[in-house]
Amino acid sequence: MPIDPAALLAARIPECSQDYNWRDCALYALALGAGMNPVGEEELAYLDETRLRVQPTQVNVLADPGFWLRDLPLGLDWRRAVHGEQSIRLHRPLAAQGRVTSVTRIVDLADKGMGKGALLYVERDLFDAGDGALLATLQQTVFCRADGGFGGLASVRPAPRALPDREPDARVDCPTSPQAALIYRLSADLNPLHIDPATARQAGFDRPILHGMASFGVAGLGLVRHCCPGAPQRVCAMSGRFRAPVYPGELLRIDVWLERPGLARFRVVAARRDEVAIDNGTFEFGES
Repeated sequence: MPIDPAALLAARIPECSQDYNWRDCALYALALGAGMNPVGEEELAYLDETRLRVQPTQVNVLADPGFWLRDLPLGLDWRRAVHGEQSIRLHRPLAAQGRVTSVTRIVDLADKGMGKGALLYVERDLFDAGDGALLATLQQTVFCRADGGFGGLASVRPAPRALPDREPDARVDCPTSPQAALIYRLSADLNPLHIDPATARQAGFDRPILHGMASFGVAGLGLVRHCCPGAPQRVCAMSGRFRAPVYPGELLRIDVWLERPGLARFRVVAARRDEVAIDNGTFEFGES
């Protein structure tokens, strides 16, 4: 049965609140690979409570509304839904502890056609529960591979700007742990696609894949290391389009182009397979 666009746009995704502290920050950083170099001082700072720095992409997992694609009666085939795009914009640096709330909503849909899937555009605002300030705005595109053909527009958003047509200015290697997906799911996203081999096979994968948001976070870790080392609070925004799955344990290579002060473009490549995992990336950062 085709999905009902009006029902999706009217869906009430539960608002969420979360208290978090340095342990939550360290657990998130561990999932991204921080600490894999036991003498890497910069990334150990994401794990050591006595000098803790917070990875900005952690906004993606705080006050997470859970696996609402599965849990709400939306009429979607959640088993065949994958992450398409992600962007974050930080309005102030994330503290190492606090209480946050989030409001999530479906804001638009696109119909790629019968047998070609549909796109859900989702926005989430993250607030400081203490003073009500907006901390971050998150935008997500979900590719629902089995839900096209409902009669909507084929495209409702402009295509992302292409990467520079030249060799990258830098390449940053970021290893991932074989346990990365198992650790990441302790922070957010309990989709069995990332832990259950049978579910992964049903979705067309040989084995459980890494969360798209985890790959995004690994890229953020590497981009901070290259563009604003030791100063994650300088990050303003980050976005990218997911092209291919990443498997836990793979080495990711980040190709970086510095377009101007405070603006880098990037793509993420699964190095051994030489396959682009995240494309058309943009990374904005402020002055030191």
